[in-house]
Amino acid sequence: MFSLKLIGTVFYGLISIIGGAWGYWKTRSKISLISGGISGVMLLVLSIFIYRDRSWAAILAAAIITLLIAVFIIRFLKTKKPIPALPMILLGVVSLILTLS
Repeated sequence: MFSLKLIGTVFYGLISIIGGAWGYWKTRSKISLISGGISGVMLLVLSIFIYRDRSWAAILAAAIITLLIAVFIIRFLKTKKPIPALPMILLGVVSLILTLS
C-alpha cells in the first residue's frame, strides 16, 4: 500500500542521505554526512511504520522534515548561499505536503 505519506517520507529520507554525502564529498563536512545520514535513516525507518499504517510515524516524519526545513532556512539566511539550502527547502516543502496528505 503506497501512499503519498510514504512517498514523501522515503523521498526526503533519500534526499537527506544523498545531500549529506554530497556535502561531505564537496567540502569534507563530517557534520553534513552525519546529520544527513541520521535524519535520512530516521525518515526511512519511519517510512516502514507508515507503510504498516502507523499514524504516529507520519506525524514524527513531518516533524523531522519541518525541522530540516527550518535548519536550511536558517543556513540560507546566515550564508546567503543558495546551494544546498534552497533545493533542500523546496524539496522539504514538497515532501512535507506529501507526508501530511
